[in-house]
Amino acid sequence: MTLIKGLLARSKVFFVIWCMVAAFGTYFCMYAFRKPFTSGTYETVELWGMHYKTILIVAQVMGYMCSKWIGIKVISELKPASRHSLIIGLIIFSEIALVLFGLVPSPDNLIFLFLNGLPLGMVWGVIFSYLEGRKFTEILGMGLSISLIVSSGFLKSIYFQIHAIFPSVTEFWLPAVIGLLFLPAFLFFCWMLKVIPEPSPSDKILRSERLPMGAQDKKQVIKTYGCGIAGFVLIYVLLATMRDFRDNFSVEIWNEIQPGWDYQVFSQTESISGLIVLLAIGSLSLIRGNQKGFLAIQCMIAVGLVICGIATLLFTSKMIGPFTWMLTLGTGMFLAYTPIQVALFERMIALFRIKANAGFLVYICDACGYLGSVVLLLYKEFFMKQLNWSAVLVQFSYMLSIIGVLTLFASLLFFRKKAGANVQMQIPNASKSIYV
Repeated sequence: MTLIKGLLARSKVFFVIWCMVAAFGTYFCMYAFRKPFTSGTYETVELWGMHYKTILIVAQVMGYMCSKWIGIKVISELKPASRHSLIIGLIIFSEIALVLFGLVPSPDNLIFLFLNGLPLGMVWGVIFSYLEGRKFTEILGMGLSISLIVSSGFLKSIYFQIHAIFPSVTEFWLPAVIGLLFLPAFLFFCWMLKVIPEPSPSDKILRSERLPMGAQDKKQVIKTYGCGIAGFVLIYVLLATMRDFRDNFSVEIWNEIQPGWDYQVFSQTESISGLIVLLAIGSLSLIRGNQKGFLAIQCMIAVGLVICGIATLLFTSKMIGPFTWMLTLGTGMFLAYTPIQVALFERMIALFRIKANAGFLVYICDACGYLGSVVLLLYKEFFMKQLNWSAVLVQFSYMLSIIGVLTLFASLLFFRKKAGANVQMQIPNASKSIYV
C-alpha cells in the first residue's frame, strides 16, 4: 500500500493510468448490475396491455431517475471520507434487488427492478468525485467515458454467452448471476479508487478547489449561470433519452434493420465508438487555458450532434448500411454526450472560479435526462404503437441534431457574454496566464 501511494504521488504516468483503470473498472462493473436484464425479451409475460420488457425498463429507469434527483443533494454534499462505504453500499443494495427479481414470480417482481435502479444512479457521482478538480481530469475521465460506451455492448454479449453455457438459468435470474460474478472485481476497483490521493495545491490553482456544496452555494450557481446551464440540460436530456432508448432496445432495433445479425455486433460497434471518443476527450487535456478548453468542448458537442443527423440521413437514403449507421450514430451521440459528463462543467467551474463541484451540475442534467427516457418509452408504448423501434430512433436522431445545435449556439452566446464580463475580474493576478 505504501509503495502504491508513493508511486501515485511521484509518477504522473502511473497516477493517470491508475485513475483511468480504477474509474473504468468500477463503472464497467456497475453496469453489470444495471444493464444485462435488457438483453432478455420477456415475451411470455404481458401486463396492462404493454410489453413486459417495456414495463421493466420503465421501472428501472424510474428508480435510476429518482437516484439522480437524490444525487443532486447527496453527491454535491458528499465528503471524501464517506465515498468508499457509500459506493459499496449502493452496489450491495442493487444486487439484493436483482436476487429478489429472480426469486419473486412475474409480474410482481417488477418493483425490484425499480429498487435495483434506485441506488445505481449515484455511482457515477461517487467515482467522478475522486477525479474532478485536477490538471488531467479530462484524461482521468476517459476511463469513465470508455466504460460508459463499451460496457453495455460487452455485457449484452456476456449475457448471451452465459445463457448459452447455462441454458437452464432463466432470463429473470441471469441479471443476478451476472451481478454476482462481477462483485469481486467491483470491490477491487473500489479499493483502487480509495487509494487515489486528493488534488494537489497546483490542481486547486489551475482548476479551483472542489468542496461539498451548501444550499446557498447551489442557489448562487443557478442564479448566476442558470440560463446557460438550462441549455446544456436540454441538450443532455435529448442525448440521454436517445442513448437510453438505443441501448435498451438495441436487440429489437437490430432485428428490424438487419435480420440474422450476430450478437458480437454490440461489442464491435461500441468498441470502435469508444476508441474515437477516447482520443477526442483525451485531446481536451492538451488545452491548458480554461476559456479555450470550454469553447473546444462545445465545438466537440456540436460536431457530435451534426454527425447524428448526417448519419441518419445517409442511412434512410440507403447510402450506408445498418452497421455503419449504428456505429456512426453511436459515435456522434457519445461525442456530444460524454464531454458534458466529464469535461464541460469541469472547465466551466474552473473558468468562472465557481464554488461548486461537477457532480451537482451533472446530476441536474442526469435527473432531467432520465425523465426524458421515461417519457419517450411511455409515449412510444401508448401513442406510437404502429411505428417500429428503428423508426423512432430515426425520428429522434433528426430532432436531436436540429434542436441540439440551435440550443448549443444560444448557450455559447450566453457564456461568451459571461466570460467577457466576469472572467478577468475573477482571475487572481498570479494565475492570469491559465485562462487565456
